[in-house]
Amino acid sequence: MKHVIIGNGPTGLVAAETLRRLQPDAEIALIGDEKEPPYSRMAIPYFLHGNIGEAGTHLRKAHDHYAKQRIHLIEGRVTKVDPAAKQVEFASGERLPYDKLLIATGSRPIMPPVPGIDLPNVHTCWTIEDARAIAAKAKPGTRVLQLGAGFIGCIIMEALAARGVKLTVVEMGDRMVPRMMTAKAGAMIKAWVEKKGVAVHCNAAITAIEGSADKGLLGKIVDAVTGAAPAGGALKVSLSTGEVLEADLVICAAGVRPNTEFLAGSGVAMERGIRVDNAMRTSVADIYAAGDVTEAAGFHSGQPELNAIQPNAADQARVAAHNMAGGIAASQGSLAINVLDTLGLISTSFGQWQGVPKAQGGEGVELVDEKRATYLSLQFQGDVLIGATSIGWTAHVGALRGLVQTRASLGEWKARLLADPTQFMAAYLATAQKAA
Repeated sequence: MKHVIIGNGPTGLVAAETLRRLQPDAEIALIGDEKEPPYSRMAIPYFLHGNIGEAGTHLRKAHDHYAKQRIHLIEGRVTKVDPAAKQVEFASGERLPYDKLLIATGSRPIMPPVPGIDLPNVHTCWTIEDARAIAAKAKPGTRVLQLGAGFIGCIIMEALAARGVKLTVVEMGDRMVPRMMTAKAGAMIKAWVEKKGVAVHCNAAITAIEGSADKGLLGKIVDAVTGAAPAGGALKVSLSTGEVLEADLVICAAGVRPNTEFLAGSGVAMERGIRVDNAMRTSVADIYAAGDVTEAAGFHSGQPELNAIQPNAADQARVAAHNMAGGIAASQGSLAINVLDTLGLISTSFGQWQGVPKAQGGEGVELVDEKRATYLSLQFQGDVLIGATSIGWTAHVGALRGLVQTRASLGEWKARLLADPTQFMAAYLATAQKAA
């Protein structure tokens, strides 16, 4: 049996290692298109922060791990999948046959179509190469403008702030982390980071980026020696609000989209991502998909959802591997699981944190203490907790995830939680005991 996995991030690697455990004699090829060992993109901000070196981003630290696992690492970009011939084709023209194929190509950054987005001092922060370039330029005092305050954007913001830059964040949404936090919670996070010295502009988009005249060789030498600003001069960034901001460096963290272009003509069904069933099968025989590239059924809704969250990706990888190896495994659905540290403020959201309409049995409660920077929101459908959001809660917060993930019937505990949402740990213990 020959298994080919396109994408050597955490999803692809978990699948490869699961396949090796299930099928000791199978051939396993793991394809990546970067000149790096398999690494975690989620570790890049920690590298940029200075907490870890480049080796700390590597998914497996032992130099002989892949040889021992007999996982064949291949560097190359796949440009075509041919299901009729059961082959993948590389940009070089070479072809690789497969018996079972897993697509784990993840996502790539979205670059807004604005003038100047391709200037030298405008970067994404998605690859190790990106991080190296940013680390060389983001010196103390450097004026950095970051586009995007979503989950990934906030992690990058944390790393940039630790480098001592003068930071401005521009977010198109009406609050920070709009796809993870309620309106009130997102506003509280914005107030927190502003107190920490970060300027935040919400309801704003970048409309143009202009570069100033080149500083010349002498100016570049001075910049390199002093670390005052990246060579090339200041950038003028125009916003949709009419404001014009100056920056030495612009970081684009405006979201991601699945990497699926190479599947054109393959017959694999796609909408926003690759459509998969609960076994991670695509619409084409012997082709599976897992991770950020997929549009899988939601845990509560049952409807196809894009959910770029690593715990889901790892679960999908294991499910796909079991089925590729001839077993039977099924995903329970894609569940939102977000835990974020924003300049010292811990926030979480689980499940359908935004709730559902009252007509669908939705009901919720919100507890706000702005002075203490704490917040708690619980969302119910019938007597089941389907979503939760918290800020400033660190003790027992895993119980919120547990209540959401078990779909436990709360009974009388629903009324108690509506009256006092801080009793969620007691509710979790009570429902767990009842289930036992």
